[in-house]
Amino acid sequence: MTIVGIGVDIVETARLAQSIERHGDRFLDRLFTADERRYCDAQSVPARCYAARFAAKEAVSKAFGTGIGADIEWLDIVVLRSPEGKPSIELRGAGRRLAERIGVSDVMLSMSHSDHYAVAQVVACGA
Repeated sequence: MTIVGIGVDIVETARLAQSIERHGDRFLDRLFTADERRYCDAQSVPARCYAARFAAKEAVSKAFGTGIGADIEWLDIVVLRSPEGKPSIELRGAGRRLAERIGVSDVMLSMSHSDHYAVAQVVACGA
């Protein structure tokens, strides 16, 4: 297995909370799937959860070397959580096609958050 790219991102929870407050559902629907929204909204502090997922999506785009925009969109990157709590990435649509094009077969994710910050690190691996 070879490393195709790595990405890391850190997000201020308060800044993301302000964006949610200012733009509401329009903002959330643009960035997060319905399943991600259900999970985050069920947490005691949804903004922390959203911030960690935002950081994860940014970290994926950095690991792929593209950023969000031309080659991959927010909803192409889905953050999942196993019953044991392990986070993972599911790529959809353009995200899956981009991964195939650049030789990414696996995306490993680690993320964490505190009251003020959320951070995510991604390692994109190929065969």
